[in-house]
Amino acid sequence: MPVKIRLQRHGSKKRPFYFIVVADARSPRDGKFIQKLGTYNPLTVPATIQIDRQKSLEWLHKGAQPTDTVRRILSFKGVLYLKHLLRGVKLGLFDEATAMVKFQAWHEEHEANNARRSAANRRQVKDSRQAPVIKKVEAAAPVAEAPAQEAAPEAPAADAAAE
Repeated sequence: MPVKIRLQRHGSKKRPFYFIVVADARSPRDGKFIQKLGTYNPLTVPATIQIDRQKSLEWLHKGAQPTDTVRRILSFKGVLYLKHLLRGVKLGLFDEATAMVKFQAWHEEHEANNARRSAANRRQVKDSRQAPVIKKVEAAAPVAEAPAQEAAPEAPAADAAAE
């Protein structure tokens, strides 16, 4: 029985909201699932992701295959990096305490970057709302005069040919 970690869609039309679930690969997208791991809301900037790291790590160790989107979500939240570090512990490359120190350092840097991106987005939205709309009327007037000037010299040439 192949098991997948995938998204289960909820929410209304054009307002998606997803549950991250572990389900049998043969079950329908919004059908029966084994366990709920978290939620994903793509409408917020940045996207809101809440996931239980331990449960998802357990399912990955059991062999559950994430879909492409869920793989990106797990990577973004650091679950795949933690799995990578724990594999290094299992191979004897370093101890578990070192792995956790590396993960904590990555997590703090990642959260700082997310906070910076979120603040920049809020600032950009605020600035775009306050920016006045300026219409350039002067630029449109010379464009309208140019065809009139071209038509005027042609008219005398046509009169001279008629005489």
